Amino acid sequence: MPPTFNRKVTARIPASTTNLGPGFDVLGLALQLYSTVTLEFSETDSLSVSGVDADKIPSTPAHVAFQAVELVFHRSGSKRPKGFKLQIENGIPAIRGLGGSGTAILGGLLTANVLCDTPFSHPELLNFATELEGHPDNVAASLYGGLVVSAQEDAQVHTVQLECPSVLSIVLAIPDFPLSTEQARGVLPTSVGFADAIYNTSRSTLLIASIATRQFEMLRVAMKDRLHQPYRTSLIPGFDDVAEAATTAGALSVALSGAGPTIAAYCLEHTEQVAEKMQNAFKKHQIVADIKILKPDAHGANVF
Repeated sequence: MPPTFNRKVTARIPASTTNLGPGFDVLGLALQLYSTVTLEFSETDSLSVSGVDADKIPSTPAHVAFQAVELVFHRSGSKRPKGFKLQIENGIPAIRGLGGSGTAILGGLLTANVLCDTPFSHPELLNFATELEGHPDNVAASLYGGLVVSAQEDAQVHTVQLECPSVLSIVLAIPDFPLSTEQARGVLPTSVGFADAIYNTSRSTLLIASIATRQFEMLRVAMKDRLHQPYRTSLIPGFDDVAEAATTAGALSVALSGAGPTIAAYCLEHTEQVAEKMQNAFKKHQIVADIKILKPDAHGANVF
């Protein structure tokens, strides 16, 4: 059936940091850093990108946000209009491990869903987003907000959302070079040892319990990882020095943000000192790093 109305719809979607050390492809935390996606009907297909790293984001109908729009229209059975006009105001550094592709996917899904008269629920849209993204951690956090735990069973994503207290700050050191997910996954082993599996299971479980019970001192142990960071950090010059600088300055723990190269430090205090020390540590390796000090986003994506 055709859409019942024709108007401009905008979605605002938060960035995310994922894995949080041991929760590989499972844990995601929404951050107070946002992109917006606006969709309206048009005579022809067009996509425009502005804002942060706009030059790194393809502005063609091959963009994943456009694929998301097409997916909603196809799955809903709605008649496709002559064209879509899609506008992305990007606020999230691209290809830096902060869920930028996930926000674009959600923007396309959420706006198209409204223009199709909202045939799909959020859980259904999350399944679509995971289908396009390949894993649920980023898109689940950006959709729902807070700290989200996700598990995928066949094509169904199961999620639990936890509040992440606003007393926690996340200091991001964002290097001036991109690192694609494909490249970061390419260095991972095809199998892991039993001891390493137990190690990560215990840490990721402790991490969830620590945040749920506000025992933040546990994060020093809970964010340790053996599944992906020992391999991926080889792609990020100075990682060990940056992590040590952050903890010495007062951070509770440090982890790669997603696949990297962004490094996230989790703090209750001393955020400015942590930020300065991380930036200086990168500088010693001839890497310029932008710094952002953010709070968790508690609300997730919204449409207006």
